[in-house]
Amino acid sequence: MAVWQDNSTTKKTGGRTRKYRKHKKHQKGEEFSAPETGEKRIIKKRTEGGNHKNVVKRANKVNVAKDGEVVEAEIQSVEENPANKNFVRRSLLTKGTIIQTSEGEAEITSRPGQEGVVNAKSLE
Repeated sequence: MAVWQDNSTTKKTGGRTRKYRKHKKHQKGEEFSAPETGEKRIIKKRTEGGNHKNVVKRANKVNVAKDGEVVEAEIQSVEENPANKNFVRRSLLTKGTIIQTSEGEAEITSRPGQEGVVNAKSLE
């Protein structure tokens, strides 16, 4: 089913607004991409204006910034997610997620579902 990013159909007074035209393509949204841990999988999506966006569907490695240098580390588990506690159970990767890596604990600083890469900073 399509997701639309248009104005509310409810007025401040509680009344309903009348529809004066159909949906426009530029108002169309999309579902949450739900990037998770697992074998690397990236898809390419076409965006507004004919541009392209890489979307991470699964990732097993992360770029960890530690003491001024960047190291590629293996993702072992998802420890904590401030966005939603159920994302920990599902092992979803979003910005702010705390993950356990081969280099220690790290916090994801990128938006994997939007930017196509998983970057993190070390917490140790």
